[in-house]
Amino acid sequence: MGFDFSEASETLEYDDEQEGINDEVVIKFSHVVAENTPKARAARKFASLVETRSNGEIKVEIYANGSLYNDQNEYAALKDGHIEMIAPATSKMTAHDPGWQVLDLPYAFSTFDDVKKAYEGELGDQLFDRLDSDIRGMTYWYNGFKQITNDKKPLLLPEDFKRTHFRIMPSPMIQSQFKSLGASTSEIPFNKTYSNLEVGFIDGQENTASNIFSKKLYEEQNYMTISNHGYLGYVVLMNNEFWEGLSKEHQMIITNALDETTAWIWRHAIEMNDSHLRQMKRMVFMEIHYLSSEQKELWKEKFKSIYQNTDISQSLMEELERIQEE
Repeated sequence: MGFDFSEASETLEYDDEQEGINDEVVIKFSHVVAENTPKARAARKFASLVETRSNGEIKVEIYANGSLYNDQNEYAALKDGHIEMIAPATSKMTAHDPGWQVLDLPYAFSTFDDVKKAYEGELGDQLFDRLDSDIRGMTYWYNGFKQITNDKKPLLLPEDFKRTHFRIMPSPMIQSQFKSLGASTSEIPFNKTYSNLEVGFIDGQENTASNIFSKKLYEEQNYMTISNHGYLGYVVLMNNEFWEGLSKEHQMIITNALDETTAWIWRHAIEMNDSHLRQMKRMVFMEIHYLSSEQKELWKEKFKSIYQNTDISQSLMEELERIQEE
């Protein structure tokens, strides 16, 4: 194959301002969940949309299952510019700002629509405004309501939790939730949950049906309680210096792709969790119990003290109360 000197002569005509204009933009996107989960599927859809609409000018490299950074160091990696995008569970943001605990309050949301009002409304905007200056909030992604699993007994009443030990995400609110039920907790990275269940260091954990299924946590758990006591969602974050270095055109492509992906995952996350729950119901070695309305009220009674002793700002609590009252 010969060298085309006409192309070389054309390149010389570019001025300094155009230098590197055709360079590929690479977004390294790290997350910790398995490939067949709502977040992982959303990440892949986002990557496909961006690469297609930018005609290959923007490439999104996805590092799933904590293969690049885990849920304990991905935020620092983003701040330091070692990674361009992450999508941590909102609970993990409480380590950086206690305001994010508002999303972890037990039974904060009764319906999927309530969650959407929070994420895509004033409450979500307030949380974005509280982010560090080197972090940019892009959007919120959906997964589902959390359920509780363990290997000891059905957990239906608050007293059933006594002398049980649970894996939790790093959230003081979630720690208070289990403490109010009489259980002890350990903060353990998501990707190490299975091994800690396997050796018996923890008795159980809380998660969505899709995460329980995709990580095969059911293999080490005999009982599941469908409690819907909290919601697991994600906040999509980008390194702000990287974002500000992008062209306006590339920023628009990324923003539109995120908007479309967010709408897509809102519809499909519910379907994914329902599908995975149905598959687990067919597993004879796992008992699945639903809380009755009376049992749920007993849980809520135990959680009242948490609402009375929170350091969440008044403006965030007022917005949550407004959503709950609608």
